[in-house]
Amino acid sequence: MARTPTTPLDSPAPSREDEVIIREIDEAVREDELYTFLRNHGLTVLGAITLGIAGLGGYLVWNHFAEQKLEGQSEAVIAAMDYAAQRDFATAASKADPLLADGNSPGARTAARFIQAAAALQSGDTAKATGLFKAIAADDDAPPALRDLARVREVTINYDQMKPADVIARLSPLAQPGNAWFGSAGELVAMAHLEAGNRAAAGKLFAAISKDESQPEPLRSRARQMAGLMGVDAVVDVKKLLKDEGISTDEEAPADGAAGQPVAAE
Repeated sequence: MARTPTTPLDSPAPSREDEVIIREIDEAVREDELYTFLRNHGLTVLGAITLGIAGLGGYLVWNHFAEQKLEGQSEAVIAAMDYAAQRDFATAASKADPLLADGNSPGARTAARFIQAAAALQSGDTAKATGLFKAIAADDDAPPALRDLARVREVTINYDQMKPADVIARLSPLAQPGNAWFGSAGELVAMAHLEAGNRAAAGKLFAAISKDESQPEPLRSRARQMAGLMGVDAVVDVKKLLKDEGISTDEEAPADGAAGQPVAAE
C-alpha cells in the first residue's frame, strides 16, 4: 500500500529568497494562463461585455422616455378631469382625445374614454356614451374593475330600453357579494327580476344588498325597503336599525324615570 510522502522533520524551512522565487513563478504561471485565455477567448468576452453595456444603455434610454411619456399622459388625464370637475365637459373631452390613440397606456386610454363618455352624456348623446362604455368593457388591456364599471354604466343609461332578461344576463356575474360593484349591479338585476315577475329572486337579492355593510347606507336602506315589500326579512339587528333611524329603545329610556311611567312632580 502506497504511503503519502512526508517532509522529514529535520528538513530545513525554505528561505525568504526561495519564497520570493516561488511566488514570482506562481504569478508568472497565472499571467501566462490569463494571456492564453484572452488570446483564445478575448474577442468573445469583449463582444459580450460590449453587448451588455449597449443593452443596459438602451434600456435606460427607453425607460427614461417611457417614464416621460407616462408622466405626460398622467398630466393630460388630470387636466381633463379638472375641466370635468368644473362642468366644462367639452374642454375635458378635447383634452382626453389624444389619449385614445394607439401607443398610450391602457389606464390612460380607459380614463380618457370614461371622461369622453361623461361629456357625451352631459350633451345628451347616449349613443356615443354607450359606444365608449362598450369599448372599455371589451378592452382586454383595461383594468378589470374599470371594465366592470363600464358594463354597469352602460346598462344604467340604457336600462329603460333593455329587456329584463338582457339586464340579468349582462350584470349577474357582477351582482355577487364580494364583487366591487355588487351594490350597483345587484340593484339593477333585482329590479330586472322584479319586472320579469320573479319576486322571490328580487327579494333575495335586495336582502343581500341591505345586509352588506360595505355598501352605502342610502343603497342599503332602499334595498331593505324593497326586500320588505317582497316579503323578505332584511333586518339583521333590529335595535341597531332603530338606533340608526333615530328611534330609542326601552334600554335607552331616560334615567330619571322608568319606561312608560311619568316622573313625579316636586
